[in-house]
Amino acid sequence: MTARRHGKHPKVVRMSVELPLWRALTGYRVLTLVYTLCLVALSYRKYEHPLVAVAYMGALTVWMALTWRRTTSPERCTRHFLIADLGFAVGGILLTLLVDSRARIMDGAPTLPSIWAAGAVLGFAIKGGWRWAAVASSAVALANLIVRQELARDTIHNVVLVWVASVAIGYVVEVARASERTLARALQIEAATRERERLARDIHDSVLQVLAMVQRRGAAIGGEAAELGRMAGEQEVALRTLVAGGLVPPARPGTARPDPESHAADGDGAARSVPYDEDAAGRAAASGSAPSAAADEPCDVRALLAPYAGAGVTFSEPGAPVVLPAAAAAELAAAVSAALDNVRVHAGAAAHAWILVEDEPHAVIVTVRDDGPGIPEGRLADAEREGRLGVALSIRGRLRDLGGSAEWVSVPGQGAEVELTVPKGAAPEGGRRGKATA
Repeated sequence: MTARRHGKHPKVVRMSVELPLWRALTGYRVLTLVYTLCLVALSYRKYEHPLVAVAYMGALTVWMALTWRRTTSPERCTRHFLIADLGFAVGGILLTLLVDSRARIMDGAPTLPSIWAAGAVLGFAIKGGWRWAAVASSAVALANLIVRQELARDTIHNVVLVWVASVAIGYVVEVARASERTLARALQIEAATRERERLARDIHDSVLQVLAMVQRRGAAIGGEAAELGRMAGEQEVALRTLVAGGLVPPARPGTARPDPESHAADGDGAARSVPYDEDAAGRAAASGSAPSAAADEPCDVRALLAPYAGAGVTFSEPGAPVVLPAAAAAELAAAVSAALDNVRVHAGAAAHAWILVEDEPHAVIVTVRDDGPGIPEGRLADAEREGRLGVALSIRGRLRDLGGSAEWVSVPGQGAEVELTVPKGAAPEGGRRGKATA
């Protein structure tokens, strides 16, 4: 059962490729502030107005102490903060003209904020992409050119380095955001597709089964019941077409539509509570009975599969319990029931089936084998394209949602064998959703 049916909203895990960049920017700003304080301390006696330099560094330190958390996440880092941060960087660069001597400036002495100014530019790059980065780095470059007052090689080198690096980082951030949105959309589509397949599987194992039974029984009784059966057959075909249309490609031109008189053609099985008992199958499908155990409680698979044993079915089991979570065990039992139903429909009432349960260290394997005529090569794929989804949904779909697999081996004239593998600890994706059909 989904968290929504319990009245709870599922926990949303928010992905963000930006978070490491914001954390790196915070660390960069702190480390470069320490570095800049050391530079100013070492050059204190060389400044013409050292008290102005100390005042600026004091203001910068207070600014950092008050705003260091601003660069830890995109929500905290607002546009107003970025503009103010850039103002501190550009103001400090221009203030170098007042603090330092012309000779030291032309000799390549660092500006007051030094490499801390690059942090302000990087904030624009991470927040707004390469365009914001280009504007911010241009402002810093212009301030440096005003201070140096000449296009010296070192000045050009530093300006170009900051501009190219910030624009490149901004572009990478934009690409990462686009990739993240694409991934999130793909995950949403995958989740929606799996939910639709689960609903289609439940419809296949319940509504379609009842409609098919009504159609067959109505035709057998005759009279007004025959007309009711005919209408049920039409609705079954319409519903089957609707379900198949959203899950499998449409049938190729020239491919016959599923015949309502033989809807359980090759590859189309339905889960039943009691094998080979059509009336019991219809009642179980209509009632939608579900296992009483909680989805995560341990369950002995043997107890769910033993009722299938009978005159036409041989059941072989280990001597010890074969434990799976209750939800996974119920899904496995439903897949086995669908496989047995295929044996009845396609191998005939005289066919014999064997169920073998194997308890491996990391998985539970159930093999269903029969001595019927076998499955012609490519018949399962053709059945799925034609909209008969018994194998695709009732068997493969269930095992896939459990993280397992269903493999068929068939030799014409020598019967068919399907091996159902469920990893231990498996549970249907998204938890136990809704009722289990068996």
